[in-house]
Amino acid sequence: MVQPLADDLGFLLSRASGQVVRATNAALAAHGLRVRQYSVLVLACETADGISQREVAAVLGLDPSQVVLLVDELAAAGLVERQAPEGDRRTRLVVPTREGRRVREAAGRDADAAVEAPLGLLGRAERDRLRDMLTRIWTASG
Repeated sequence: MVQPLADDLGFLLSRASGQVVRATNAALAAHGLRVRQYSVLVLACETADGISQREVAAVLGLDPSQVVLLVDELAAAGLVERQAPEGDRRTRLVVPTREGRRVREAAGRDADAAVEAPLGLLGRAERDRLRDMLTRIWTASG
């Protein structure tokens, strides 16, 4: 017997993820961003001295060439800069600009509000539990 899609966890996760990504992309569009660009900007803003493109690729599960393009787009928009750490000319750190930090804060508020629509059906405890379960799956596979 074929399993109905409503019982297929992979299908449900994919559909739920798609809903959240679409809602978030719509909210981020006002800031000239998409989810992947915003994710790179958040990572850059969370680190005191910047984050390497290799680290960004590892955290986001992207090919390094994809990260290069995302950083290029953010740099062209004046939101990040590439800086070489002292003593290592091969590595480039992604560092937010002042404007990048400002946009990250504003975009973050809008992204958080956008996620409320699809996740608003869940109570606080359910969201916390979902976040915990998804984090466990994500960190175990990394």
